[in-house]
Amino acid sequence: MGALFLSEVVGTAMLLLLGAGVVANTALTKSKGNGTGFLFVNFGWGLAVFAGVLVSQASGAHINPAVTLGLAAQSIAKGEAVDWAKVGVYLIAQLIGAFIGAVLAWVAYKQHFDEEPDPATKLGVFSTGPAIRNYGWNLATEAIGTFVLVFVIIAAGSWKSVDLGWLSALGVALLVVGIGASLGGPTGYAINPARDLGPRIAHAVLPIKGKGDSDWSYSWVPVVGPIIGGVLAGLLAGYLLPVM
Repeated sequence: MGALFLSEVVGTAMLLLLGAGVVANTALTKSKGNGTGFLFVNFGWGLAVFAGVLVSQASGAHINPAVTLGLAAQSIAKGEAVDWAKVGVYLIAQLIGAFIGAVLAWVAYKQHFDEEPDPATKLGVFSTGPAIRNYGWNLATEAIGTFVLVFVIIAAGSWKSVDLGWLSALGVALLVVGIGASLGGPTGYAINPARDLGPRIAHAVLPIKGKGDSDWSYSWVPVVGPIIGGVLAGLLAGYLLPVM
């Protein structure tokens, strides 16, 4: 369990360091990447996933509670036993890793956070927020995006005859870029409860100059939506994916 825990902490921390970092680069005042735009962020997050997966192979590179719970749901649908203690280790490690990665991103951009006048921009580096706030529709968007993520990951796992080695991580990275480009507009596509909650906690506790509040009233959406989408993907994969 110790190796699994460390692997998920390191992988999720790498994910958030690079993911929050690309948002900081394009959003914060005086950053050299300021204003590079949403597609830049999409690719940055995709590469963050690529790096996170590469460094967390010892645990299967979940780095996302929605993936962990989706795979557990798939096992339940197959009538297989689930080790819930192991699932708990995954979830705790992912949340801790996400918090650490967000803190490191803040350290890297500390001077730029100090120069940024807009509290909402600062929060946006750490966590997601909706373009149009409507909790029901925002929840649906997060569930749909996460369903795509987990469903395609499960489908990719059925390609037993193809062994790309470490390059298999590239497929997940490109999938995240595609989800962001296609479905990221309404909510900023958390599609990962730890990715949003861990950094939001970091935002709340860090001494960020002029940061404002952490928008806890919205915080449940990027947690519950991805869990719903991931679990549905796991439960339905056996029925919707052709048997090879």
